[in-house]
Amino acid sequence: MKKFRKVLDGLTTSSPGGNIGSPSCGSAAGTPTAAPTPKEIDIQETLVSENFQLCKTVRHGFPYQPTALAFDPVQKILAIGSRSGGIRILGRPGVDCYCHHESGSAVLQLQFLINEGALVTACADDTLHLWNLRQRRPAILHSLKFNRERITFCHLPFQSKWLYVGTERGNTHIVNIESFILSGYVIMWNKAIELSTKTHPGPVVHLSDSPKDEGKLLIGFESGTIVQWDLRGKKADFRIYYDEAIHSVSWHHEGKQFMCSHSDGSLTLWNLRNTSKPFQVTFPHGKIQKDGRKESCKPILKVEYKTSRNSEPFVIFSGGLSYDKAGRRPTLTIMHGKAITVLEMDHPIVEFMALCETPYNNEVQEPYAVVVLLEKDLIVVDLTQSNFPVFENPYPMDIHESPVTCTAYFADCPPDIIPILYSIGAKHKKTGYSQKEWPISGGTWTLGSHTYPEIIITGHADGSIKFWDASAFTLQMLYKLKTSKVFEKPKQGEGRAAELVEEDPFAVQMVSWCPQSRIFCVVGISAHVILYRFSKYDANTQIVSLEVRLQCESEDVITPSENENNPCFSESGSHSPQPHHQHAASPGSGTPDGIKDSIPCLKVKDRMVRVPPGYQADLVIQLLWVDGDPPQQITSLDINSAYGLLAFGNCNGLAVVDYLQKTILLCMSTLDLYGAADPYQRLTRSPRRNRQSTSGKFCMRGLSNFYSDSKKRIRTSYQSLTELSDNQQSIDMERSKSPTSDHVNGHCTSPTSQPCSAGKPRVPMGPEGPRLTRRGPGRPPFRKAQSAACMEISLPVSHTEESRENSFSRSRSSSVSSIDRDTKEAITTLQFGESYGRKSDVLPTPCLWVGTSLGMVLLIPISIPTDQEERMEEPVTIGPSGAVLMLKGSVLRFGFLDCMGALIQSPCEVWRDLNAPEDPDRPRRRKLVHFSPSSSQDACGEGHLAVLCSERQAKVFLMPSQSCLFVHNITESSFVLRADVISVCNSVCLACFCANGHVMTLSLPSLRPLMDCSYLPLTDMRIARTFFFTNGGQALYLSSPTEIQRITYSQEMCDNLQEMLGELFTPIETPEAQNRGFLKGFFGGNAHTFDREELFGEAAAGKASRSLAQHIPGQAGVEGMKVAASGAVGELARARIALDERGQRLGELEERTALMMTSAETFSKHAHELMLKCKDKKWYQF
Repeated sequence: MKKFRKVLDGLTTSSPGGNIGSPSCGSAAGTPTAAPTPKEIDIQETLVSENFQLCKTVRHGFPYQPTALAFDPVQKILAIGSRSGGIRILGRPGVDCYCHHESGSAVLQLQFLINEGALVTACADDTLHLWNLRQRRPAILHSLKFNRERITFCHLPFQSKWLYVGTERGNTHIVNIESFILSGYVIMWNKAIELSTKTHPGPVVHLSDSPKDEGKLLIGFESGTIVQWDLRGKKADFRIYYDEAIHSVSWHHEGKQFMCSHSDGSLTLWNLRNTSKPFQVTFPHGKIQKDGRKESCKPILKVEYKTSRNSEPFVIFSGGLSYDKAGRRPTLTIMHGKAITVLEMDHPIVEFMALCETPYNNEVQEPYAVVVLLEKDLIVVDLTQSNFPVFENPYPMDIHESPVTCTAYFADCPPDIIPILYSIGAKHKKTGYSQKEWPISGGTWTLGSHTYPEIIITGHADGSIKFWDASAFTLQMLYKLKTSKVFEKPKQGEGRAAELVEEDPFAVQMVSWCPQSRIFCVVGISAHVILYRFSKYDANTQIVSLEVRLQCESEDVITPSENENNPCFSESGSHSPQPHHQHAASPGSGTPDGIKDSIPCLKVKDRMVRVPPGYQADLVIQLLWVDGDPPQQITSLDINSAYGLLAFGNCNGLAVVDYLQKTILLCMSTLDLYGAADPYQRLTRSPRRNRQSTSGKFCMRGLSNFYSDSKKRIRTSYQSLTELSDNQQSIDMERSKSPTSDHVNGHCTSPTSQPCSAGKPRVPMGPEGPRLTRRGPGRPPFRKAQSAACMEISLPVSHTEESRENSFSRSRSSSVSSIDRDTKEAITTLQFGESYGRKSDVLPTPCLWVGTSLGMVLLIPISIPTDQEERMEEPVTIGPSGAVLMLKGSVLRFGFLDCMGALIQSPCEVWRDLNAPEDPDRPRRRKLVHFSPSSSQDACGEGHLAVLCSERQAKVFLMPSQSCLFVHNITESSFVLRADVISVCNSVCLACFCANGHVMTLSLPSLRPLMDCSYLPLTDMRIARTFFFTNGGQALYLSSPTEIQRITYSQEMCDNLQEMLGELFTPIETPEAQNRGFLKGFFGGNAHTFDREELFGEAAAGKASRSLAQHIPGQAGVEGMKVAASGAVGELARARIALDERGQRLGELEERTALMMTSAETFSKHAHELMLKCKDKKWYQF
């Protein structure tokens, strides 16, 4: 039981600034502060450190930069290797596993041990790994590191325990899969080729055993040399020397022919009867030119030669197009008889593989599908239909269809929201897919008992929004929304938008969603906000647009007294609702030239538009250009459906909009929000030159400055998410001194906010722009220490979530003098809620909490009419004259608890369909939900606790007395990137993610550290930009430009993780080989008499050189024991299956023997009868 002290009588205490600066707000972590008039309250904190454990759960999306592909035809599971060392193993929907090589080396090749529950990987660091797939979390059993040779190709014959490994030197080694020890049997390159050959044949590019005889190994060298090696006789059967380099080889199933693909775009077919020259040479895409010569073609990188019982063979290959067809997309060609089908792909082909009915290479293959791995997609083509349709992919492989720019994660959503979004989104699905079932159907997966509705929202560079069903560790697309449909298409080279962000003017910066009311808000890169309402009916509507001049005017300031203005805010009474455009008053005095530049970046459609069911645009708010200065990007947003209000801010100020009445309630600079409550002493600023006239030259200069900055911002906000490695720049922390300015982290202090003048270089800025940094007397400036985990990046104290990518990717120059620096304070976070705007308040009222980049927190009381009819007609009153609180660093998050320690949710409106037909008996009225977790009236009347978190510090205040109860300095060496107050284990905690990769949780309200885990060794801007906490102890981030990684920090979920993941391996009986028949077996040779153990074992081949390769055992410790136990269980299961198979085969053999005996007896009887019948007849009687 924790006992906390609180102050109840703080109604007549000193000013907010005095309270904040008082020593009572100590910096000790979790230290309660003294209270002059204490009253005990009891809050039982149930969370302890044992409730938390951090682990990865599942990864969604397309594997980034794929390199290799493998398929198990019996288990029907697919493996994809990537350049970063990752492996994705896919089966039926729900069976999706990610594992990673610790070395991070690229995966060169994958080989399944077919129907054995194991996988061999060959990596670029010349290491082979054996993965055990008979457990839900695959683990490495053995590794073999080659020291003197580089691995180029691997081949594992079906039902063999000996792996052939080709190297760059042209040698072929053999590895025992069970022990992962190198055999002494080696095929040296100089033995494989003729002694008379003077040149090295090059690296091994192909290895395969002959379908006719497993004792024959076909070795393909890059130079064009092909050797069939007799493993028993240790000699070459034949050698082929071809002029063109070889890329791949594929056998005919009878073992009498094989096909090669070459670098000149040709295919050669070789017959073993005559290997002196190819049996057939074809250039599938090479035409004969007028001069009689073949046109040059690109290399055919891979070919597969597959036979079919009822039709001609399939020849499938990639590449081979002629060079003169510039700009053609990558192709996969399917040759079936005389028909040639060319399938164009959207991305380059990495690898492809034909899926066949049988795992045996000496049987008719019967291909039924082709898996094509592209650089950014996975496609499966149906070969059983003549038009070769593709299968509908059940995996979420199109997350990156347009680069992801922001994410949001909502756990425990209303249960009806997922079905209704799916039903709306299903109407817009593509058609033309194959009607057959998805062929990759291996593994087993069941819906776990610990599941609840979860939704992930992704925003993209093209302005699209995707809603995903993320329940039960799966991901399925529900609904797609295109925000660009709200605007007219910007014409190329025309208008401000084209000049600024012509490539992606609709890119999404952030989203805000209220699942209860289904109201959805989107903030775009072009300084616009779109509010959507959900409807199950289509409608004809005209989109209402509001235009806001949220830009500070330039005005020379000599003394602080000139800036002591009264808060000039506009109430709704001065703005009548207008159906189309509406301008709000600009903070500060206007200029005569401001009107002609009062245009938005984008043009909203001003005509009636037909909108389909789903999310329909209700209101668009755009920031305007002012005096040639572009609008600064929006850095914070919040919406409250119960109040009918929307608030957003940027580096210039704050705007509040009544979206029910379609009016602007407040548009004010950040500086003016303080009014008389400003706790800082203003410092004078040196006078600067008057602003030059807005000439064409000035406009172009200002435009180009903003254009380059805007370009950088867009690129760092999403295109950097598509790079494998992001360029980082270090920041010079040395700051120059000036007698007229005080520097804090390189930003000068000033009592005003002014835009750049024409003659000044523009300072690179985040979405919040340069920030106004002020300090009180005797208060040292905040300085941020160097963060070793941020790639030698140091960020200033004030960062919003949107500016961090700029901070990560772009240094802030310190060479600009203090006089030339802009000084602005950005709005970094906003939240509506029931609170106490002033100390004198007795009852909670609607308030807006405002956090700034300087660590300032402002409370703005709001007066809202309670009656529904009055709400639509009477004005909403806002008075920015509430309390002012302070934290270290930029404010990131607010949270509210009642005095019993329960989380207070913001009030919301119950969803109602505005387009539904009217019911005269039941008029449609707004239904509001006010959350009151505590049933005690006394507790409700005592106030509530406010949790405030910045990038350096967390504080808990008691409202309305505004007394600081607890303080915790979260980090000194780094800074917090993301913080949220979340529900976990039926309690509440504060979760933080730092730039040094640490994930931390703090108890509430005592701010006691519960978990501090170093999760990521290095944090890049992509992770920083997309990290998102949610309830239930879960979080996600964009681990690569194409993949979403979900993690959990809940011990309960970690314990249940095994139950929720899918099984990769299921015991399946290996299909029997077809009976080859007596004649084929007699004349074609017997492939089953080859004993590899006798040939490659230590007794016959000896031991390999120890210096050639080093064996590395699997994981040690408890995890290794688990793996070993799983392996032992798997061996027992395998032995049991083998015994069953053997017994069944013995039974079948016994039945066949009995049938043969019966048949022989019958034949003998008939022969005897015939003999008796014909015994006495003469020859002429027949």
